[in-house]
Amino acid sequence: MRGFLASSIGVATAAALALPLALSSPARAIPSLSAVAPVAPAGSTQSLPLVPLGPSADRSPGVPGMSASPRLPETRGLTAREVKSFSLVGVVWDDASTELFGRVQVRTRAKRTAVWSDWQDVETHNSEHAADPDSAERGTGRVRGSTAPLWVGESDGVEVRVQAEPGAARSAARLPQGMRIELVDPGETAPAAADGKNSGPADDPADGDKGKPAAAPGMTMETAEASAANLPHATLGADEIPELDKADSTADAVFAADGTLAAAAAPYVGPRPRIVTRKGWGADESLREKGFVYTKTVKAAFVHHTASGNNYACKDAPAVLRSLYRYHVLSSGWRDIGYNFAVDKCGTVYEGRAGGVTRPVLGAHTMGFNTDSMGIAVIGSHTATPPPAAAVTAIARLTAWKLGLFGVDPRAKTTLKSGGANRFPKGAKVRLNVISGHRDGFATECPGKRLYDKLPPTRTSSAKLQGRP
Repeated sequence: MRGFLASSIGVATAAALALPLALSSPARAIPSLSAVAPVAPAGSTQSLPLVPLGPSADRSPGVPGMSASPRLPETRGLTAREVKSFSLVGVVWDDASTELFGRVQVRTRAKRTAVWSDWQDVETHNSEHAADPDSAERGTGRVRGSTAPLWVGESDGVEVRVQAEPGAARSAARLPQGMRIELVDPGETAPAAADGKNSGPADDPADGDKGKPAAAPGMTMETAEASAANLPHATLGADEIPELDKADSTADAVFAADGTLAAAAAPYVGPRPRIVTRKGWGADESLREKGFVYTKTVKAAFVHHTASGNNYACKDAPAVLRSLYRYHVLSSGWRDIGYNFAVDKCGTVYEGRAGGVTRPVLGAHTMGFNTDSMGIAVIGSHTATPPPAAAVTAIARLTAWKLGLFGVDPRAKTTLKSGGANRFPKGAKVRLNVISGHRDGFATECPGKRLYDKLPPTRTSSAKLQGRP
């Protein structure tokens, strides 16, 4: 079986993705924060503190999209300025437990055309995509509050305003302390070590695992170590894991779980979809913490949208993922990207959090219900925009395969124990659909109404792919 897997997983080199580098002359003079530099190959993050903006009118002659209404005292932001190249923005603040009640808006200048965008809203999801309270990841001291990220494309100018929510109920509220705008450049590729492999971090101070697997609550260290020993080798050196038909996926599951899942999974393992690995989308492995953390099983799949906007081409999806990864780790302070998998608008599936695509990797996607679940994020915003059919089909295929490895029927209900969230107290046993939306476990709009409405038929399609009657 080991030989079978080795022959079934090939290395397919992904096309190199690079954002255009040409810089047009600015349409008007704006303050320069720093000299414009070439795109760093491995990406970069600019973190700029937001400052108070007074109650004076904010009309700036000659700047399209500016509002003439006066600002309220509880407003922070940055005036228009030139910065180094970036493609994704988000706002963070010091205390992850502090909620942001307000409106975050940005406008950016396109690098190639020097044209300023209109004001765009940034979703203030208040960290519901995060590690569970009391978890080791949450307790590192590095985790910060954060908005959803917004993909804006290659830009070199930015303006920001954050206004506290008006109204009597919030009259005493203040914006969180330590607010900063994060400007993320995805770069082109991850840096390579001397041996040709992605370099890893030199230290892992958070859990003290120093590269060893860590067990989540309810899982023994022996099980965690056994899981780490069975990481699919394709995720360690290949750009992608090729798709398999149902028969081969069922046989492959025997090796992938070291024989432990065969009885439970057979015969209901769906065909494995093609999966672009972390190497394939260019993850810089030196950013994340070195160790892996596993839970006991996978009982449920939570579907998300990244709320990062739909203004990207499928060829840009790896760059979006590299940006999300940097934002989750360096800006929000998580150990790795929060989602276990991502799906782009063309239906391509991507490996998310490191640890092995067949493993029950503990993510940071549904605060309160990360244990014994996986998170799948559709890259985009689907509150008002329906998800592409290809993305919905990819969710069905991915869940049919991954849930099948753990003997789970996508149409069924399951019970998860809450780790503490705003809807369910810690320790509560909550009955949920096996394929749920983020909003089922947390009071949020995610994954957006238009995507959430697609989940009932997705459960049916997923079960059919598993071959269930």
